[in-house]
Amino acid sequence: MGFTAKAKNKADKLTGQAKEQFGKITKNRSKQYEGKADQVKANLKDTAEKVKDTFRK
Repeated sequence: MGFTAKAKNKADKLTGQAKEQFGKITKNRSKQYEGKADQVKANLKDTAEKVKDTFRK
């Protein structure tokens, strides 16, 4: 996995966590769920990169 892809996935995950916390603080369920969705997307991208790396070896 390239460093840039890893960094982008981590940034996306942190952004999702921030949105989720913001949603909890403001009691905005929409933001909370949006943050959770962003985290799931980042995890899926990270997993896909790991799978690609496995098959490249």
